[in-house]
Formats: sequence, structure tokens, C-alpha cells
Amino acid sequence: MRAAFGATYDVPDGYLNTPSVGVPPRQVAEAVHDAVARWRRGADTPADFDGAVLAARSGFARLIGVPEDRVAIGASASQVVAMVAAGLPAGARVLTATGEFTSVTFPFAARPGVVVEEVPLAELPHRVAGHDLVAVSVVQSADGAVADLAGLRAACESAGVPVLLDATQAAGWLPLRLDWADWVVCAAYKWLLAPRGVAWIAVHPRAHERTVPVAANWYAGEDPWDTTYGLPLRLAGDARAFDLSPAWMSFVGAAASMTYLAELDLDAVHAHCTGLADSLLEQLSLPPAGSAIVALPAEGAADRLARAGVAASVRAGRARVGFHLYNTSEDVDRVVGALA
Repeated sequence: MRAAFGATYDVPDGYLNTPSVGVPPRQVAEAVHDAVARWRRGADTPADFDGAVLAARSGFARLIGVPEDRVAIGASASQVVAMVAAGLPAGARVLTATGEFTSVTFPFAARPGVVVEEVPLAELPHRVAGHDLVAVSVVQSADGAVADLAGLRAACESAGVPVLLDATQAAGWLPLRLDWADWVVCAAYKWLLAPRGVAWIAVHPRAHERTVPVAANWYAGEDPWDTTYGLPLRLAGDARAFDLSPAWMSFVGAAASMTYLAELDLDAVHAHCTGLADSLLEQLSLPPAGSAIVALPAEGAADRLARAGVAASVRAGRARVGFHLYNTSEDVDRVVGALA
């Protein structure tokens, strides 16, 4: 058991796999447990979950610095990205980072006639012109590299090119203000410590007409309880028009985690997470990166970490670790001991 940032976690020592699966604080796991217990007793109705959806939506909006009425709910990053991809015409050119996570790129690459071009992350702001969209993660999944958001914003605004940002590996540890982006997507089961099955897309008003509700459903109505039967189509006037019908238990957990995270001092969270990551890099004689995610180049790193009881993952041929709220310097020491 560990206590950190006002919460208690049952996370084991050496757990550094948050970039794959975040470990919830006790109050989040207990909220889901209680919801399952009510389900077993038949104690809830569908409308009883509306409050959890609202709380999760509001918490996400606060974390990324956008108005709540821009946020739609979904189930996965690729599912919400698909609504943007569906709005592109044949012949559209999408710019992305080399090795970008495929939930960002595949929805575009799957569209007939749409061309997706990869360039190194650092070159992205210099290659915007001539494209119809830029789609990139704020923090790269494979190695934790952080996008130059200021440079990208300036380049996109100058060229009049819309931008989609995936905040899945950033929201929760990196302070964000993304109200300038046309779309911001995010899955909740990593750094946001929620169950899998929750995602969001923040849609800027100027991008509303270019977003296609490919899974239009009853929950996307202005009043969901008035759009359960019959035509005509009557979707909400704001971003809720892109809502997916929520996975109830997952949103109960997301409501608890987002309420908790939205109240934290994210500057302190950022300093904690990157401080541990950069301390690890320093002890391994590697330059600091200012990211909570570290890709380790040491030969056989994944096997050596596993033998030392470190929970990590392998991405793009390198062992990947991530430092979140519940990690400590003892986790750093364990990695150093395994690799030194």
C-alpha cells in the first residue's frame, strides 16, 4: 500500500507500467466495486449513471483547459478519432509523427484516398504547410517524447491547418491548456487511472461541422431521454452530439478518478513524475528528458527489469517505464539496480 497526493494505492513496489495500465486509488476501485454490487441487486436505472458521466466529462474538461460543452464521451481513442477521419475528403493529406501510436493514424489511413505522411516529431512544426490536418500525440507512447505544442500551434495557425492532439499519454501528469486545438482526444485507462472503456474528444466550435457522428445514438440527443425512439434525427447542439452511449461501470470509475485528479496541483504532479524519471536517467548517465515516460536503451533491459520485480513494457524494441503519482525514489533505485 502506498499513500500519495491525498490518496491510497494498493500498487505493488516496482510498478512502472502506467503507460500501459494505470493503477486506481482506492476510492476509484471502491466506487466501481459499489456500482457492481448495486448492479447485482438491480438497484440502479440507466438515468442513475448520468451524474457519473457529467462528473467525468467536467473533470476532463478542466484537466485539458477547455469548456465543458466542447467535450464528448466515447469508448476508445481510435473510436473518437474516427469521427474526425470521417470528415476528411478524398485526397486529404494528414501529417503525423514517425512511429505515432496507430490509434491516432489508422483511422485516417483506413480512409480511401486519404494520404498520411510521417515525419520526425521535432520536424512537425516545420512541415505543416501543404497538409489538410496534423494529428499527433502530445506525448509519444513509445518513448515519452513531448511534442513542441507552441511551435505546432504557431505553424498550424499560420498555415490555417487544423490539428488533432491525442493527450492519452499526457493528461494526468502534464499540465495542459489545449483550448486552441481543433480536436483533443484521450483514453482514460492509463494516466487518468480509470477503467478501460472511457475516452473523450474535445471539439472546438470551428471544427464541429467537420466532425461526423459516425456512431450517432440516443445518448447524443439534446435530451437523451427524449431521443430513444423515432425520427427525425435530433442531436445535441454542442459537442454532446458526438457522445457514445456510456459504459456505465467504467464511467463510475472515471467520475471518481477525474474528480480526484482535477483537484490536484498539476505543477506539483508534473514535478514529481518528471523528477523521478530524470533522476533515473541521470543515474544511468543519460540526458534528462522532462517526461514521465522513459525508454531504456540498455541491452536486455526488459528481462533484467522483470527479474528485479519491475513491471514495465516493451515498445519499439526498448523497455518502457513510466512514473506517476504513486511512484517513489525506491522504484528508481530498483531500476538502477537492475540495469547498472
